Amino acid sequence: MKLFPGFTALVILLAALTGAAAEQPLSFTNDIAPIFVQKCLTCHGSEKNKGGYRLDTFESLLKPGASKDPSITPGKPNASKLFQLITTTDEDDRMPQKNEPLAAADIARIQRWITEGASFDGPDFKAALIAIIPPIRQPDPPAAYPSPCPITALAFSPDGSELAASGYHEITIWNSTNGTIVRRIKNVAQRTLCLAYQPNGTLLAAASGTPGRIGEVKVFDPTSGALIRTVATSPDSMLAVVFSPDGSKLAAGGSDNAIRIFDAATGKLERLIEQHADWVTALAFSHSGELLASASRDKSARIYDTETGEMEHSYLGHGDFVFGVAFAADDQRVFSCGRDKKVHVWSMGETKKGKGKDKDKDKAGEISGFDGDVLKLIVTSNAVFTCSTDQTARQHSLDKTPQLVRTFGGHGDVVYALAFDEKSQRLATGSYDGKVRVWNTGTGELSLTFTAAPGVLTAERK
Repeated sequence: MKLFPGFTALVILLAALTGAAAEQPLSFTNDIAPIFVQKCLTCHGSEKNKGGYRLDTFESLLKPGASKDPSITPGKPNASKLFQLITTTDEDDRMPQKNEPLAAADIARIQRWITEGASFDGPDFKAALIAIIPPIRQPDPPAAYPSPCPITALAFSPDGSELAASGYHEITIWNSTNGTIVRRIKNVAQRTLCLAYQPNGTLLAAASGTPGRIGEVKVFDPTSGALIRTVATSPDSMLAVVFSPDGSKLAAGGSDNAIRIFDAATGKLERLIEQHADWVTALAFSHSGELLASASRDKSARIYDTETGEMEHSYLGHGDFVFGVAFAADDQRVFSCGRDKKVHVWSMGETKKGKGKDKDKDKAGEISGFDGDVLKLIVTSNAVFTCSTDQTARQHSLDKTPQLVRTFGGHGDVVYALAFDEKSQRLATGSYDGKVRVWNTGTGELSLTFTAAPGVLTAERK
């Protein structure tokens, strides 16, 4: 096997590293696992594993791939298939493939770790590497954006004065009246897919991710921008986060198919729910806080008891990906939307916390007329708001048979994000073209348009 030209320099670097810390063996958790998480999981995770090889847990790391050669031979780097593949100059074999080779310092650390015996110092060799590594400091966003980036999440502050928006490796906070930038919150993964304020405004939670590498749910102080804690990590994007109405619980879901419920004050995990067979795309607490609804790409929407984590009901009427879910004010009707271009209205059935049961007749109605996937929905005391890939948002009445009240147009791309301020009755819509629009839902008038990209100043009040 042919080694790359800088191998001599690597050996010298290895000798220096070994001499400087001979008394302290390398830590797999702190020194080795972060390399695999950031450089290798895209192609060698639980869902995608080229060559039949996985590196998402220490247990899988030790298993051979399709070649059947030992991936790690403790004490013998050159006999370890993994080390051979990160040092070969054959681009068809080298890992990472179709990317820059690992840095010489990273290769030296892996070689030294194998030489030292390839020991494991984590809590559980079956645990996901992403869950045991030290917190990753995310890159800073650009000082000024060269062009707008898609708006994939919006949230009004509880008093309605500020509007949080997704950015590139950041959350941007805007004055909701004039569209001026108020502050920027850093240390966020590449894309933020969902934002949620604690009802008293003390915390701001973000579900985000760098696709194929890391997913995170982080909780920030929305006033200072300080990171309070990271409550969840996963190998791919986190997609949903929501506080309970009393602010005591925080629920999160994403591409690992799981739902987690945390104590909002401490970040302690209270419930892990693993009922879905595909991504969890949206979550919603009932107004009582006793139930949690979920939407998933497994074509179902489900209801859980928040105290026990037990599933109370499953709605399968969509027949395709479900992207949004929300309770009506009475907590008896549930609204869900998805790829079938409809909003379904259904009863949760009889549960320990609900009334009535007839699973064959749980669908009570639907809202149609959309020309694309329905991506998000918000249900208020008197209206249903939606956004769609057809580049519009819509407002429907909350009658027994919902009627279209108005369509919010003008976006130049898919409308992905929605936020509603109950006090002022304003709706914010965000699009892939980077534009945010704020609407008066009583009149349908557009009150503000701005590009939510620092350095791109296009705010326009109406």
